[in-house]
Amino acid sequence: MLQPPPIVLSFAANDPTGGAGLQADLLTIASLGCHPLSVITAITVQDTTGVESIFPLDPDWVEDQARMVLEDMPVHAFKIGLLGSVEIIAAIAEIISDYPHIPLVLDPILTSGRGDELANEEMIDAMRELLLPQVTILTPNSLEARHLVLQENDSSKTKLDLNLCAQRLLDMGCEYVLITGTHENTVQVTNTLFSTEGIVRSDHWQRLEHTYHGSGCTLASAIAACLANGLPVSDSVIEAQDYTWQTLQAGFRPGMGQHIPNRLYWAKFDEDEDGTDAKEIRNLESPEN
Repeated sequence: MLQPPPIVLSFAANDPTGGAGLQADLLTIASLGCHPLSVITAITVQDTTGVESIFPLDPDWVEDQARMVLEDMPVHAFKIGLLGSVEIIAAIAEIISDYPHIPLVLDPILTSGRGDELANEEMIDAMRELLLPQVTILTPNSLEARHLVLQENDSSKTKLDLNLCAQRLLDMGCEYVLITGTHENTVQVTNTLFSTEGIVRSDHWQRLEHTYHGSGCTLASAIAACLANGLPVSDSVIEAQDYTWQTLQAGFRPGMGQHIPNRLYWAKFDEDEDGTDAKEIRNLESPEN
């Protein structure tokens, strides 16, 4: 019998565009050799320009989805994306507390690329209290990192140092924090991985010209897939960053808004010198034709 692939369970919202959310997670996880399981947290109405509305599911439905598959199949990594409500956060926190040996990747989605609010302050408080103490690796962009750690005595106009942000997030219970630098005013994109020991690694990537719908989902899911495949955290982070950058470089713009990462960039058919597609040649050579 063939050995089954590692399994990754994603908690995320449905995205009709396929650019972000659950669809992005499933494509990424499968592309990196894992079998994806999915638990829908919310239904969204959105396109590639932004999110119009969110309908969170009943937390009992979220819990029932997860419990059913977790009792049936062994899961090697968890990935959490958009959550939808405080009640859903509490339900997921209780579920994952029963599986402390399984690595957990949390992408703290607070706003859409357009700036639509996707998590209110009550939900952010619940994330801090219930989820962060269980997180293996948190993957905020620089804006999310600053928002998550903002304290009453911090001036909202102060641009908090990202090293300080990472330390505060680690103090909340995360094992690792990967802060991405897409939103920083730098020539290259710098992503930095922190642990309680300090900076683990800092990676620099060419800044691409477009904006992308679902890049954060792709990165977090790729890390979860690498962890499920048995790689240590630092190796998972660099492999996932490389994969994500490749998907962005090969990205496409199917609508009127942002580009979408091409998670299956490696599966593109190449044309022969005469312009004939390789797939067409195989079809012509098939005994059935």
